[in-house]
Amino acid sequence: MVELVIFDADGVLFDSVAANIAYYNAIFGAIGEPPLSPVEEREGIYYAAIQMFERRAGADREKLERMKAVARGLDSAPFFRLLRTPFELRPFMLELKRGFRLGLATNRSTTVPALVEFLELSEIFDAIACARDRVRPKPAPDMLELCLQRAGVAADRAVYVGDSHIDREAAAAAGIRFICVGERVEHDARIAHLGELPAHLAALIAQASAAATSSSR
Repeated sequence: MVELVIFDADGVLFDSVAANIAYYNAIFGAIGEPPLSPVEEREGIYYAAIQMFERRAGADREKLERMKAVARGLDSAPFFRLLRTPFELRPFMLELKRGFRLGLATNRSTTVPALVEFLELSEIFDAIACARDRVRPKPAPDMLELCLQRAGVAADRAVYVGDSHIDREAAAAAGIRFICVGERVEHDARIAHLGELPAHLAALIAQASAAATSSSR
């Protein structure tokens, strides 16, 4: 059965492509770096900021520190306004919360508290884990394991809703069932958009219940 539904943020709760491009280009431009390449634009959707900075800086530690310093001084509000949600999230999440505990596990870091407030999702999540917790970012399983620990739920009673290969890898490493949103990564359990999640969860629970009934006969 499913007790806990853990969400990724970018690409699941909202489309952040434009916001992420603007964010990284603002940082890179401030230190005289060229804007994101097409590959970096795709990677910026799911990698943590520190991972993006490290990949761009390479062995240049001074450049890395300059990026981090600029990032610390940025106001998040202009970038939040570029986020695009599929629908009004709070009513959807409140309805889902009637049947499940909810978690958030994202490679975002210092922006997470302000982001949750901006999306009007305060008091929605029973557990939140992110890069600011000083755990390894996805695809390592640490963030999901921390979310499970904070929620007090076993891995086999949780699902992770993500949209990328690093989400899929993190879920597999943590022993959590994965549900893929969209078409960025191949997976058997796939929904086209977030609105299909309640029906998918209901079908998953019905399937598990039928299997349990059959095995007890």
